[in-house]
Amino acid sequence: MEVVGYCDKLSVFPGERIKFMVSVEDHSHYDVEIVRLIHGDTNPAGPGFKEQPIKTAASGKYPARKQEIHAGSYGLVPDSAALQNLDSFALQAMICPTTPGKGAQGIITKWDSARNLGYGLIIDESGCAALWLADGSGKVERLSSSKPLIAGSWYFVSAALQAGRMMVSQEPIAEAMSGRCAMLAPSDAAPAAVEKAISIGPLGANGAPLLIAGWLEHAMGSRLKVGGKYNGKIDRPRLARRPLRREAMDSPKPVDLIAGWDFAAGISRQGIPSRNFTDLSFNGLHGTLINQPTRAVTGYNWTSEEQNFIHVPAQYGAIHFHDDDLHDAGWETDFELLVPVGLKSGIYAARLRAGDEEDYIPFYVRPLRGKESRIALLAPTASYMAYANDHLTTNSSVAQLMIARNPVMQRQDLFLAQHREYGLSTYDTHSDGSGVAYSSRLRPILNMRPKYRHWLSPSLWQFNADLHLVDWLTEKGFDFDVITDQDLNYEGPELLKPYKAVLTGSHPEYYSGTMLDALETYQRGGGRFMYMGANGFYWIIAYHPSDPNIIEVRKENGSQAWKAKPGERHLSFTGEYGTLWRHRGRAPQKIAGTGFVAEGFDVSSYYRRMPDSFDSRVAFIFEGIGADELLGNFGLVGGGAAGLELDIYDTELGTPPHALLLASSEKHTDVYLEVLEEMYFNAPGVSGTQSARVRGDVVYYTTPNGGAVFSVSSIAFCGSLSHNNYHNNCSRMIQNVLTRFVSEEPLPSLG
Repeated sequence: MEVVGYCDKLSVFPGERIKFMVSVEDHSHYDVEIVRLIHGDTNPAGPGFKEQPIKTAASGKYPARKQEIHAGSYGLVPDSAALQNLDSFALQAMICPTTPGKGAQGIITKWDSARNLGYGLIIDESGCAALWLADGSGKVERLSSSKPLIAGSWYFVSAALQAGRMMVSQEPIAEAMSGRCAMLAPSDAAPAAVEKAISIGPLGANGAPLLIAGWLEHAMGSRLKVGGKYNGKIDRPRLARRPLRREAMDSPKPVDLIAGWDFAAGISRQGIPSRNFTDLSFNGLHGTLINQPTRAVTGYNWTSEEQNFIHVPAQYGAIHFHDDDLHDAGWETDFELLVPVGLKSGIYAARLRAGDEEDYIPFYVRPLRGKESRIALLAPTASYMAYANDHLTTNSSVAQLMIARNPVMQRQDLFLAQHREYGLSTYDTHSDGSGVAYSSRLRPILNMRPKYRHWLSPSLWQFNADLHLVDWLTEKGFDFDVITDQDLNYEGPELLKPYKAVLTGSHPEYYSGTMLDALETYQRGGGRFMYMGANGFYWIIAYHPSDPNIIEVRKENGSQAWKAKPGERHLSFTGEYGTLWRHRGRAPQKIAGTGFVAEGFDVSSYYRRMPDSFDSRVAFIFEGIGADELLGNFGLVGGGAAGLELDIYDTELGTPPHALLLASSEKHTDVYLEVLEEMYFNAPGVSGTQSARVRGDVVYYTTPNGGAVFSVSSIAFCGSLSHNNYHNNCSRMIQNVLTRFVSEEPLPSLG
């Protein structure tokens, strides 16, 4: 991966500019060409890779340079006179370190490690609370508590310089509900306090900012390289004129404070909208959070009586920092594209080439307002972000069991295993074992690329799999626009209003409430909706209130790679309850007629027509398809149309009672299992050869004002559309439905 990049926007209109950031190693130049992406699957059994070059002023040769990513979250307080020339002070905080033995880590520091200058409350190399002091004369003083901190336990830590004496203390808070243990061993539960006399000059005049959860290595223009990255929670960090007693930390007098940061101050009934944090002192030393540490996490004083942080902000005055958090790679712009005014809506990419190396940076071009087609493909970009740069192939201990074979890794997987600074997916855990709640698009996302083959599936997954549908629409001559669910989140039902028919991608799994509301409004208004995948409308997400490049999810009570901790299941961006839409009364069956039931990743199967398919009111769907034909016993994804993840008809969860069950898949292997939320007890009989519920259902029903919903209920389905040069029963069925959906001919009512 010697050439990689990303762009500043995901979705653009013709006439807008989009910026591209690129990093290149071992080459002096690289070539850029803008291409339209049509088919991204390189499988020789299919149509092959398809792209169309577009003539633009952005195409050409560019000088290469390497750009670095610096992951790790921290709080930044700009340098101030109030932080300088201190000869008496105390640094104090409530902390819950999660990797205290990982090496020296900053808690509260004004420390320049390049010059070995400043002051800081530290976890030292031995995993103990410590104070570091250096005045610039060459004299460095370090004092350690000499008592290692216990991972996952809360402590009140204090480090002070008073009257020529250096002091460090740490006091366990073992009764904390949000700590790992309710009771520590007597030797660990005892507080530690040490001190020594020193002679040192005034501190802090080093030009460094004050950092929470790290220290300064060096400044790179407006960016910082931070060392000593801390893993764990920090609550109520203080820089005081004198040591404060633990009881006084909750409400110290402003006169005692040089700076007292209150992480709970920004919590409102709408969540936590800002990355800024507040100083309670008269100095107003407010700060900014860098690289999106996790908010809405329980503090040292959480009682467990309230689960939602917006109701008791004082109990959520903690932030969980991670040494591998990443919000923005922060690269400089290398080139820009002015999107041609006449460019057709679609999926495009900047293709980068340096020697034999290649990368694609995808983006979406929307139609000009008032120039929309009658058909829209609604790209599930939130789901792409949720899986962005996942490390499941290298980190998951059950990967081989899930797919019943050895995972086949791509070069992108190997690169990401070596370069975790490229950020994590919501299917990963941080280096301290906590779940990844946020995912950002402002970085190279190497599994959101054409030609990429995901280890999890027999072929393609997410972005590249959706190009199967783009290719089919293109080959069949349908005039269609491409819009994104990010657009839907910010524009609501007005985005869908111009379209007669809207098609989803293969896996629209992650959805916000605003997006669901828009789909329901579209359906009630007579819109015709084609659900072209499975496991859709599943996890609850929110976009950052001021940054559309970040999504948040809290995972619990579903098919998840990690579980949210007690008291941490509400979304920090909005305050709403996270987890599954099903648990909030909005099961996918209410949107698409079917919802997630089973998954398996070895081979795909087919569908068999059900009695409802012979109802005269749906004859148009099966025109040209025989009564006994097996639907989709072929395809590029596992050899069939029904596979990977499957959805089921279920009136108890919201499938409309007038919906018709047109076809169901069958003969899935025992690698396919019912998903966790379907089971009340762990028991045998939930695999493909044993459970009748392990299947995907093709469902159709009409909606008010002449609308309708048609669902295929399989992630693998679109991989079958190109079989036999696009002449097959899956292709014929979808063509029949879409042609009728965009026509003015009324649909027969089903109820």
